[in-house]
Parts: sequence; structure tokens; C-alpha cells
Amino acid sequence: MSRNRRALPGFGLSFGVTMSYVGFIVLIPMFSLTLQAVDVGFGGFWRTVTDPRILASCKVSLQCSLAAALINSVFGTMLAWVLVRYRFPGRRLIDSLVELPFALPTAVAGIALTALTVDKGWIGGPLATLGLRVAYTRLGIVVALVFITLPFVVRAVQPVLEQLPKDYEEAGRLLGAKPGRIFLRVILPEIKLALLTGFSLAFARGLGEYGSVIFIAGNKPYQTETAPLMIVTRLEEFLYGEATALAVALLAVSFIMMFFINRLQIRAAAFAGER
Repeated sequence: MSRNRRALPGFGLSFGVTMSYVGFIVLIPMFSLTLQAVDVGFGGFWRTVTDPRILASCKVSLQCSLAAALINSVFGTMLAWVLVRYRFPGRRLIDSLVELPFALPTAVAGIALTALTVDKGWIGGPLATLGLRVAYTRLGIVVALVFITLPFVVRAVQPVLEQLPKDYEEAGRLLGAKPGRIFLRVILPEIKLALLTGFSLAFARGLGEYGSVIFIAGNKPYQTETAPLMIVTRLEEFLYGEATALAVALLAVSFIMMFFINRLQIRAAAFAGER
């Protein structure tokens, strides 16, 4: 009898190497961060996360991250649809440019966006004449986060659209359904989990984004200060306990979101298997 050969070593060795790698790269740093927050104590942790200035910064981060994730959920899905369903000159170039926010240093993105959106910039100038300011406002933060988080939605939705047969859409057209109804009743149910995953990843990334936001935000207390900026500010003030407490709070929010989305995906996969 021929033995079942695998490309990688047996389960024991592969699992051990995997868990060691995950432990050193992810679990140990997160555990260390949590231990430092424990040293602050519950009272110190509560005082930190309820400080008015920190609450204001968390509110800014939450609102702007949510707005950017929602915007990218719409336009990122449209971009993924165009890249999958149409063939046109420059399509591969556009598909490659989607990855640009991953490759570009976030500080470079922040400087470029700030230069474009200030009152004398190419984009900010015309908008300023209309009474709309972008740089140094919350709108500027949203613009930066939209740029940074776009790939998460596109790359989450794109593979699902590639596997979705065109027959579903054609059947809807033959039945007389309008494009909007076809999308809501045929396409959206198929991509909703991928879209939800992309939305969650974009939101979590936006929540912790610092480099691209620091320049365009203006960093006005209680107005455009973000939570990551407050962490850096507390570190510069040698208030390591407060910085750690706020970092753990942001980590908890991101982890809860990822856990919730993961559970939804598992249930959806189980439901699809039962059908």
C-alpha cells in the first residue's frame, strides 16, 4: 500500500511550529501588553478610559473609522465588481494599484493627502472656495482612512465575485428584474459575508491607524485627536500605564469584532453545508 505523503511534515511538527510562530509574533506581545495593563489596576484603567480627552479621541476614531469602512463597503464593492466583470485597457494596472496602500508607508500617504487637501492644494483649494475644508478636520481623517482601508474590502469581495456564476444575473434579467433588485436579491446574499469581513477589517485597521492620520488630522484636542495619537502622547509624557490601558481598550474592541465576524462565518459555512 502506498503511503499518503504530505508536502509538509506530520501534524505534530507542523502544529508545533505554527503555534510557536503565532505565539512569538502575536500571543506573547498581546499577553505582555495585557499584563502591563493589569499592573495599572482596575481603578487606573477606568480613570484612563473615562478621561474626557481620551473619550473624545476614542469617539473621533470610532466615528471616522466607521464612516471610512462604510464608504469603502460601497465603493470597494463597486471597484471589485468592475475588476471582475469587465475587461478594459489598464484593468491589471488598476488591480495592482489597489494594493498601493499596503506597500506605501502610511506617513508618506498622510503627507501626500495633506498636501492635496489643504486650502492651497489641488483638491483642497477648489473645495475651500465652496466653503468645504478637508485637511485638519474630521473629514480629512475619513479621507485618509478611506485610502488606507480600501484594499481590505476589495480583496475580501473580489474572490467571491470571481466564483459567482454570471448565470444568476442573466436569470434575473430574463425574469424582468431590474439591476438594483438583482444586486439586492441575487448578488448581495452571496457576497455579504465577504463584505462583512472586509468591513470589519477596514474598521479595525482604521481604529488603530496612526501614520496616515497624524498629518491630515490637525490634532486639535477634543476635535481631531485620535485614540492612537493619545497613546503616543501619553508615551511621550512618560505615562506608560495610561498608554497601555488605552492600547488594551482598542485591542479589545478589535478582537471582539474579529471574533464576532469569525463566528458568523463559521455558522454561515455550517448552514451552507447543511443545505
